[in-house]
Amino acid sequence: METQALLNMKNTSKTFPGVNALDGVDYELRYGEVHAILGENGAGKSTLIKVLGGIYTSDGGEIFIDGKPVEIKNVEDAQKSGISIIHQELVLVPHMTVAENIFLGKEPIKGHLVMKNRMYQAAQKLLDDYHIDVSAHALVRNLTIAQQQMVEIVKAISYNSKILVMDEPTSSISDKEVAFLFDTIRSLTKKGVGIIYISHKMSELEEICDRVTVLRDGKYIGTKVVKETTKDELIKMMVGRELEKYYTRDYLTPGEVVLICENISDGKKVQGASFNLRRGEIIGFAGLVGAGRTELMKCIFGLTPDYSGDIYINGKKIRISSPSIAIKNGIALVPEDRKGEGLYMAQSVRYNSTIEVLSKFIKGIFVHKKKEENITKEYIDLMRTKTPSQKQLVSKLSGGNQQKVMIGRWLATDPTILILDEPTRGVDVGAKSEIYSIMNRLVKEGVSIIMISSELPEIINMSDRVYAMCQGRVVGCLSHEEATQERIMQLAAK
Repeated sequence: METQALLNMKNTSKTFPGVNALDGVDYELRYGEVHAILGENGAGKSTLIKVLGGIYTSDGGEIFIDGKPVEIKNVEDAQKSGISIIHQELVLVPHMTVAENIFLGKEPIKGHLVMKNRMYQAAQKLLDDYHIDVSAHALVRNLTIAQQQMVEIVKAISYNSKILVMDEPTSSISDKEVAFLFDTIRSLTKKGVGIIYISHKMSELEEICDRVTVLRDGKYIGTKVVKETTKDELIKMMVGRELEKYYTRDYLTPGEVVLICENISDGKKVQGASFNLRRGEIIGFAGLVGAGRTELMKCIFGLTPDYSGDIYINGKKIRISSPSIAIKNGIALVPEDRKGEGLYMAQSVRYNSTIEVLSKFIKGIFVHKKKEENITKEYIDLMRTKTPSQKQLVSKLSGGNQQKVMIGRWLATDPTILILDEPTRGVDVGAKSEIYSIMNRLVKEGVSIIMISSELPEIINMSDRVYAMCQGRVVGCLSHEEATQERIMQLAAK
């Protein structure tokens, strides 16, 4: 690998009202390397990338590419400089074909006509070159998330990008698809492309990254060679302290059964699933992408009212035909897609924190503002949410702090059964530790938790029992002592 710097960002600064997002940050990317950026939510990772990508203009600092100074004032400047960003929320046009997306805005034109045959041939060649088994004629809306991600990569490559930013690229794909993504990354680095890799999954660093730069509170903390550092050292750099106990869990004897689900089906992805949940325990649901875990929880929360099968809460048979019935029976659901299904992005932290408990501070036509503020403050404090004020728009918060607001909202309903679907996806290690600690405290207080997670270490370390699902069915249950990654995957891959 060449050691010459492909990219140098020196003394980069960016301030927003009330927030010093970047304070003299340095970052170097070499040819053909994968260089991770680590940091807690709010550390400045996204801001640094948006400055590089021309989404934000920096308040100070210099950017050098190939040793030459460049000015990046907008996205077009970034693209001309060979920089492409693959955002966590993919930005493809769903009703257009793969080829149309790849060449959007740069279609081959003769006269006033788009040369469609040439465009489709060029797109297919790019797909084939990187062994991506997708047709250039396919509609993007018919592709899996992983396939869409590969199309994003090909689109970036079509700009002849030499600097490729990947923001949480594995957050929504299976282990098999992750392996394929990593193969694609390796083929890119062999051609000299520099990859900036942002992820909260520290297990990926050793496998795919060469170096890692750590940011904290908008400041540059340091850069380490991945093979010459440890997870504990990086965590200490990120949070400014050692996390003595990353997974916080006291295993107590659970109480009586509070929830029984028998032969639940939704007619599509859930096929006769059965399980039970006891008071004061955490059960984890593991499975491959498409196993039906999320769909099963939607049945239990009343989002799929025409489900078949039986649900018993505290021994009483309940027909849950709407979320309001679920909430009345003490069930809360923190969904996987916090932006699409969970939060009101155009509303404030206060609005999002209290929307499910309006009756606590609204009586008739009277709104008790102080009670509303106190409820919001209680869950901001509990979740340690970083926000300038209760009036801050949720859309302005980092992903991890958005997740904290959403969990806090559902805790405000005082649930006895709490369903957490990927509760720590896109959340930094410090916030993960805090969420685990809150889960541990809740079960000690008698709350029962169902957790879906794609991270097996999380499932194993936090669950009293682990249910595995495959093709819509519950195919096995392991105790905490029995649960290993190998045994879980053997069941999930049936």
